[in-house]
Amino acid sequence: MNERAEISTPGDAANDALVLAFGRLQGAANRLEYILGRALEAECGISHLTFEVLLILGRAGEPGLSMGAIAQEQVLTTGGATRLVDRMVAAGLVERVEDPGDRRARLVRLTALGEETTVAAARAHVENIKRYFLAPLPVDDRDRFTENLRILSHAARDMLPRLP
Repeated sequence: MNERAEISTPGDAANDALVLAFGRLQGAANRLEYILGRALEAECGISHLTFEVLLILGRAGEPGLSMGAIAQEQVLTTGGATRLVDRMVAAGLVERVEDPGDRRARLVRLTALGEETTVAAARAHVENIKRYFLAPLPVDDRDRFTENLRILSHAARDMLPRLP
């Protein structure tokens, strides 16, 4: 992939090694998102996006996170994050509490049900990740592959503009 041929036709564009590699990454991510998301819904009754927010809040611990921080982590608008959190509050998974550092602000944190749901969903998710994400890869390549994904994810995150 180091030698770069000039792209001068639509065929060159469609067959460019880098374009194909990125397309495969996108295709794999989209398909796995669908497969793993459906499994979470069927096995745990929550969407993949809800699970991701549960994980974000689990990492944050006490006292919780602001809506802006949740939106930033999930690359959502603040309004989109608010609607999602409203549904999670209604489901009893999270609660809004006063920010101990700023009485005017509210934070979101896991409830006991949210903690239980996070653990149960993570256990199911790990098994599905092993089955659909890791099993197709050669055993000797798995650790390096996941490390490379971490590097790519952090590099992309660091290039994103901060949400207001």
